[in-house]
Amino acid sequence: MITLNDYLYSGDTVLKILHRYIADLSDCAEKEQSLIDRVHCDILCQIRDILEHNDFLTAQSHRIKELYMYMTKQYPQLAFTFRGRIKSLIRAEEKINGYIVEYISDYYLANGRFPSEEEVRNRLLCFRDIIAYRIVISLPKCHVDEDKDVHELEIGYLYELANMIPNFLTERGFSPVQSGFSGANRSRKMEECVSPFFRDYIVNPRPQGYQSLHITLYDNISRCFTEVQLRTKEMDDNAEIGSANHFGYEKRQEEDRNRRAGVPVGVCRCYDEACERLRLLQEINLAALDVNMFKAFDNYRINDGCGLFRGRYILPFEHLSRFQSD
Repeated sequence: MITLNDYLYSGDTVLKILHRYIADLSDCAEKEQSLIDRVHCDILCQIRDILEHNDFLTAQSHRIKELYMYMTKQYPQLAFTFRGRIKSLIRAEEKINGYIVEYISDYYLANGRFPSEEEVRNRLLCFRDIIAYRIVISLPKCHVDEDKDVHELEIGYLYELANMIPNFLTERGFSPVQSGFSGANRSRKMEECVSPFFRDYIVNPRPQGYQSLHITLYDNISRCFTEVQLRTKEMDDNAEIGSANHFGYEKRQEEDRNRRAGVPVGVCRCYDEACERLRLLQEINLAALDVNMFKAFDNYRINDGCGLFRGRYILPFEHLSRFQSD
């Protein structure tokens, strides 16, 4: 079995690691005639191509900046940040294998049999956030009457933005993609015409408490998928340093062990390999890695300028509220 971990001690750059891992994984996919490994390679190839040929990001960020400029004029009372990132290599690898484990486990426990390779492949095709932009808003209390709830007002602004964004970005070369989100609840603040495009984790929070609004768009000019996330500062803090932080592995490791316990070993090759890759990734000692341009004292103190673990930032914009500017 080939794992990303095998390539993280060579002293190579992230790009060289990607080239070697993709080449070997592709050979394995051909040898095993594995449709799932081929899709795995395709996703990694997208990251490689973005890192090698990222001129299109300039054109894309200019169009995203138009949304930023619109918000500075339309919402002068808000403080907000725009951040763009290319998903990190380790996080991408973790997510690919996590999709495989989650889908096959749930399918097996529900049906008593394994899904076909085609069904697993279709699940992997939902991986569309290699490039993502995050808009984080905050309403300074100086703009809020004493009898008003800041939290509720901020959520209202998020849904107002959600109702505007699909049409705004459509006019600039993006096409919203239907989310297929199965969340049971729907906010009355979101218009019916835009609701099918959003994954609403505000009224349908994830088990760890993660909240956000997500929309996937296809960039017809750059020919790639892009995700836009909308959060309040409180939601962002919870996702980055709070209980919903995806770098806190303990709970997820327990969930993975529970899934593994319910599925027989040695019957489904891709499932067994995905479980093992996940285990190895979750147990990485970052300080022991040898990746060019990457330095970590431990799993919390990290200087990652190469997009190995934290992701590579591509668009930092910050707007202060009218009060803060004054």
